[in-house]
Amino acid sequence: MAFEHIAKIAFENRPIYDIATEVFDILPGEEASYRENIFRERAVMGERLRMGVGLHARTADKTGAITDGLDDEDFDIKKYEPPLVSVIKIACEACPENRVEVTNTCRACIAHPCVNVCPKNAITYTSKGSIIDQDKCIKCGKCVEACPYNAIAHTKRPCAESCGVKAIKSDKLGRAEIDDDKCVACGRCITACPFGAISDKTEIYQLAKALNTDKHVYAIVAPSFVRQFGQMASPVQIKEAIRKLGFRDVIEVGLGADLTTLNEAHEYVESVPEKIPFMGTSCCYSWKLMVKKKFPEINDKISESSTPMIYSGKHIKKMDEKAQVAFIGPCISKKLEARRPEVAETIDYVITYEELMGMFLAKDIDPAEIKIEEDWQDASETGRNYAVSGGVAEAVKRRIAEINPDLEVNVEKAEGLADCVKLAQMAKLGRKDGLLLEGMACVGGCVGGPGTLISELKTGKAVKQFAKESIYKSPYDNKNIPEEDKPKD
Repeated sequence: MAFEHIAKIAFENRPIYDIATEVFDILPGEEASYRENIFRERAVMGERLRMGVGLHARTADKTGAITDGLDDEDFDIKKYEPPLVSVIKIACEACPENRVEVTNTCRACIAHPCVNVCPKNAITYTSKGSIIDQDKCIKCGKCVEACPYNAIAHTKRPCAESCGVKAIKSDKLGRAEIDDDKCVACGRCITACPFGAISDKTEIYQLAKALNTDKHVYAIVAPSFVRQFGQMASPVQIKEAIRKLGFRDVIEVGLGADLTTLNEAHEYVESVPEKIPFMGTSCCYSWKLMVKKKFPEINDKISESSTPMIYSGKHIKKMDEKAQVAFIGPCISKKLEARRPEVAETIDYVITYEELMGMFLAKDIDPAEIKIEEDWQDASETGRNYAVSGGVAEAVKRRIAEINPDLEVNVEKAEGLADCVKLAQMAKLGRKDGLLLEGMACVGGCVGGPGTLISELKTGKAVKQFAKESIYKSPYDNKNIPEEDKPKD
């Protein structure tokens, strides 16, 4: 909802200060729908709107007018200041970090297996029910498993439990706090928080403003876009809907994926095992960032090829030297990737499907209602399949087979950041030598990203079907890629 109102302000050329009154349009009346009162609801929405234009979320002691700080910003050039992901403290409910408690369903059974299995003697049996000494409890969960009545609950903070790199801790008031030195912007905490207390900053206002000018703004859309905007909206209808926002043209990032495949295949053939013992794929930026932060010893084993986003952006800027490129996808870590100095000159904006939906709503565009007869053939079958877990490694493996049919390539993949950490740990210990490793921070692959609108189970099938419709079965056959950009066999 915040995205729609921010985009509408930009598209209508209204002052950015209107975000102050938008709160009342979004949350009218006197009764709250989700929190204990309308005042807190509006305060939280105000912080969401501020983050929606790239400003920091504030704590209660610093919360003032929603428009505070806007005078100091030049939104024609400003995107956002780190950190990208923040806890909106006034929305956080300070969930217990990790606690094992006996509930009121305890029957005080004579066998009291909970007492018997506790390795720290933290549980005391009474005729009214068992009691856990929290100072002794080590949260091992053995009592939870042993209780015949399921009367013992092990509660964990959802955001912290979802974080594969353990980047979430507590502040002095027990609220969630993100350790930016550990965070890799996978976005799992955003989707895991049941109170909507964690969010990322956006560039939707800046992009919508650019679309209102004569700037040459192009969209590149990630392979996971299929079915994101309704069961009835076809890929080409989504493409036309994006054009209607003011983009000069729309290109599949699957084209850039084809270039990544071509380059990573050659890199593997030329480097493993002669130069490096194994090679990790490069397309997931959260995976790359996690390796760089937690396992710097193997950072040079991650492919040096550019990501599909970067290759797609370079492709457009070769066609139009005045081009500005907006990446549209499921991933918020791409916002971090686009801030890297060597990438910033290629990618100008990054938004998610959720933010794109806000732009559609702001302009009253329904992709499913658009009538268009057009074939869309930017990418190969394997390039389009980058969106699903295993798709990247499979694309590279198939291309290697085309280069050298006698070379056997073994693949191992990890989906979800916690499993990516385990895979990197094993690789560091030398247990993955010779392999091609695919790391995907999101379960299911990119279709499970935090910026998606639809379940990965539904979109994964649709992505694979769209992939089959490509006329290019190999990235090397893709006629949209200039011959000089393809590495020579």
